[in-house]
Amino acid sequence: MKTLFDKLWDSHVIAHLSGGADLLQVDRHLMHELTGVEAVRVLERRGLGIDSPALTFATLDHVISTLPGRRAGDADWSTDMVEAMRAQMAHHAIPIFDIGDAGRQGIVHVIGPELGLSLPGTSIVCADSHTCTHGAMGALAFGIGSTEVVHVLATQTIRQKRPMTMRVRFEGRVREGVSAKDMILYVIGRIGAAGGTGYAVEYAGEAIEALSMEGRLTLCNLSIELGAKFGLVAPDEITFAYLRDKPYAPQGAQFDRAVADWRSLATDEGARFEREVVIDASAIRVQVTWGTSPEHVIALDEAIPDPAVITDESRRNAAQGAIDYMGVRAGQHLDELAVDRVFIGSCTNSRIEDLRMAARVVDGHHVARNVKAWVVPGSLTVARQAHEEGLDDIFRAAGFEWREPGCSMCVGANGDVVGRGERCVSTSNRNFVGRQGPGARTHLASPAVAAASALAGHIAAPQTGASQ
Repeated sequence: MKTLFDKLWDSHVIAHLSGGADLLQVDRHLMHELTGVEAVRVLERRGLGIDSPALTFATLDHVISTLPGRRAGDADWSTDMVEAMRAQMAHHAIPIFDIGDAGRQGIVHVIGPELGLSLPGTSIVCADSHTCTHGAMGALAFGIGSTEVVHVLATQTIRQKRPMTMRVRFEGRVREGVSAKDMILYVIGRIGAAGGTGYAVEYAGEAIEALSMEGRLTLCNLSIELGAKFGLVAPDEITFAYLRDKPYAPQGAQFDRAVADWRSLATDEGARFEREVVIDASAIRVQVTWGTSPEHVIALDEAIPDPAVITDESRRNAAQGAIDYMGVRAGQHLDELAVDRVFIGSCTNSRIEDLRMAARVVDGHHVARNVKAWVVPGSLTVARQAHEEGLDDIFRAAGFEWREPGCSMCVGANGDVVGRGERCVSTSNRNFVGRQGPGARTHLASPAVAAASALAGHIAAPQTGASQ
């Protein structure tokens, strides 16, 4: 009897190495310009060739400009990096999704699933910690370091130690208005930002089975914020329907044969996990972070906790430091906090479903005075679909700035940052000190909460049903 993770891992082991590591076959290697350019330079300096260029796929996302009409970066250094990747990929015959390439450019963890590059049963690596996102497809997906990128390019393999396994089971159904973002933030708040360290986490249960593919991608995206390198959901009919006719997925009869194989990618009855966590899905309410860690999270109608009641000294000190940095106080309610910026985007919440969710909240309303609000689609495919549905017009009419696809304000590597001391409600995944810019104060939330906060001028809940 095996878990889903065991099946995926075992099917990719080439050899057992000394020190308890395994050598794994890599099926898909995803790259972006922030880490990929230097890795290729190292490879070239060492005189190494690329083992399987057709199995590596590059995109421009981290430092690419998001200004309308952009061609590269917003600064000389970022333009140089973009141009360097374009040249490298052409030289080594590695496919690259550029801004003029049939509209496929976008955030690496958005385009992988939407193009069908991320498939059940495959192993997927990228020099980005949020590669765990692709585990929502039933894939063995994980982030690697820049040095490991060189190894993958040269050998199409990776050396890894096998983690333990954990299952997070959501019993029952979530209440109306609760999104996948709320579900995973709730889990992080309950077991801590290090609760998944050393584990591959499988999400299961009725509430998971009810999630759309895009909701599952959001859930798995924040597995690394739980401390876990891997996040997984077993593929099912929702997965198969999502993948059918995707450009890089099997087509026709081959797709049907693939689905027959993919159905075996499920945890066997009675398989053992090293840790089990059970969540009452009906107990989850809309979640928003208040501090500088994803575990600093509460329901929107709760008060910011008092660090004095935390018994663990290190966590107590961290909570007090977060309160001081964020400019909040114990006992304060989140809806008392005025908002300067709102960011709807990132590899967590920039898919078409996320934009629809936010558009339903803002339709017919307008952003509050003194709030600067952005929508940054996750890919050119998402942007095109949003345009076809009129979502971009809804956001513009409401006073949002509509940008071009990229990582943007999630990490700020391209210069899209929150000002010092400004408070931002963000649909991204990280809220540590300086993540969105020096001195920026970030509150993580769902697209619905971000949209509602932009309208209200303070952290606010959407109207009931707006986030469904």
